[in-house]
Amino acid sequence: MPAYPSDRSADITASLGVLPSGTPVSEVARRLMDLFTSGDLEPGTRLPPERQLSVTLGVGRSAVREALAALEILGIVDVRPGSGTYLRGTASDLLPQTLRWGLLIGRRSTDDLLDVRSGLEIYSARLAASRADSDDISRLADSLARMRAADADLAAFARADAAFHDALARAAGNDALVDLLHVVRSLLQVYADRAVHDADAARLAIAEHDAVFRAVEAKDEDAAASAMAVHMATAAARLAGASHD
Repeated sequence: MPAYPSDRSADITASLGVLPSGTPVSEVARRLMDLFTSGDLEPGTRLPPERQLSVTLGVGRSAVREALAALEILGIVDVRPGSGTYLRGTASDLLPQTLRWGLLIGRRSTDDLLDVRSGLEIYSARLAASRADSDDISRLADSLARMRAADADLAAFARADAAFHDALARAAGNDALVDLLHVVRSLLQVYADRAVHDADAARLAIAEHDAVFRAVEAKDEDAAASAMAVHMATAAARLAGASHD
């Protein structure tokens, strides 16, 4: 029994066209990503070998190899020596990774993303204040407690911070909002891991999250939105600083 859903090599090569002469590695990766996010391939599908992809795309094997290596780093494919290269997730799973790839090769400014995240987070806090149930409040309280307990462990702090925002978005009761925030946070993750880098920044972040939590718990929509706006302003400043380091 194969370790992948089926041999889709013929289908995959039929879906890929020949690229223009001199096509850069980034465009090879883009063409592959168009196929991967089409929804036609199942997670675990084994891709055709490098040689076959090279012939189909009309590019050198080194370009295919470099494109696949980049996509592996981004978590989109899994290269197994002696076995082959496999697609790791579904189209929806790959969306944040695809956008992150576009950000990296497009060199877009993070400022627009920070503006988008701020607006989404503020709206999320407002909705959560009107819709959160007791389970949502418990999840928010747990995440806040984990932030406080993290102390100097900034990695643990970052995980708890992310869990708070995820719980808040889910409390808003809007799946589209959850997905959009996931995409934007994924794009900003390259900087977010470095955003809180000392105890003072962590203490300020905890105080800001606590203000959001108390407003949501009190079902005060305006206070929740205002508290999140304050938090987003300081968080955006930290992220912007990290992006220019």
